[in-house]
Amino acid sequence: MSENTVAVSSLGNLEDKVAPGTEASFRLTISESYSGVMVRVPVFVRRALEPGPTVFVTAAIHGNEINGTGAIRQLIREPPFELTAGMLIMVPVVNVHGFETYSRYLPDRRDLNRSFPGAASGSLAGRMAHKLFQEIVLRCDYGLDLHTAAIRRTNFPNVRGDFSNPKIRKIGEAFGCQWLINSRGPQGSLRREALRAGVPTVILEAGEVWKVEPAVLAVALRGVSNVLATLGMTDQPVEPSPVQQLIERTRWVRAERGGFLEFHVAPGEVVRRDQALATNNSLFGAERNVMVSPIDAVVIGMTTLPAATPGEPVIHLGEIPSKLADQLLSETSVQVADPLHDQVMEDLATNFLVTSREEDTDE
Repeated sequence: MSENTVAVSSLGNLEDKVAPGTEASFRLTISESYSGVMVRVPVFVRRALEPGPTVFVTAAIHGNEINGTGAIRQLIREPPFELTAGMLIMVPVVNVHGFETYSRYLPDRRDLNRSFPGAASGSLAGRMAHKLFQEIVLRCDYGLDLHTAAIRRTNFPNVRGDFSNPKIRKIGEAFGCQWLINSRGPQGSLRREALRAGVPTVILEAGEVWKVEPAVLAVALRGVSNVLATLGMTDQPVEPSPVQQLIERTRWVRAERGGFLEFHVAPGEVVRRDQALATNNSLFGAERNVMVSPIDAVVIGMTTLPAATPGEPVIHLGEIPSKLADQLLSETSVQVADPLHDQVMEDLATNFLVTSREEDTDE
């Protein structure tokens, strides 16, 4: 595809810039570098022939979380759908500063995703957040924000949002992930402030930093496609979702001793209360302590670093009802009729050496 990008200080009236049935790319000026060079965020707009909702899809608000960047590039280059109504605004890299330095943060060490809606005369983070909020968020009806886990962690795909809001529930469930986490989001986060401004927004949390993981990419593409179809913006059928579960509470299991971790579970796995999650060993292999699950839960996230110090987060659990755990772990139960779910579990598990606690005890 040819690239004809226009540098702009404001997107202005997009209806004047992007005619029905066309697309356009822009470089939106949001700041300046230390050397005075303009910092510009790439923005791609696709407009359908028919009127409809305007939806933004953003990635890399944390500059090292680039699974979403890979997904948006795919949506731009080879979209798995034809947009038939409305407008799609895609921003493959929001935090250009962090992206270019492989960092989560801005040069002043502030977190852009704690700075919304920002202020025109505030800090660097506040000014950038204000510009992005005004130019992207407030011109939209819905938002999808693509994230990964923080550094040295990975997340099993889950959608997060304030599911007490009917519009959030609509797009959150439509995305198609099995696990939905009910959370308003941190103060200053894009999704929290967007919803407060009347733009229902959910986030996908999936995978880890510095990578474009094929299975995570597939989850993101399917999710965006499903949401747009649900909003009537495409004629593509919505892919059936697995049995979905809303998680109201999550908690981290933390290391009690320093040492080297031996994992007994993988991301996406359902665990029972008191089940062994990881064993903490000395560097000579002597067992120091065993971390167990305090609840029936699903493993929604894990550290990818096997070395731990006391208090370090190791396993992130999403609490589920005991009856659901029984059902999902039943030998006669098909956990999820979704090959992509199984592929994600298999791919993410390759980041860990997972051993059976029972086998270790016998030996």
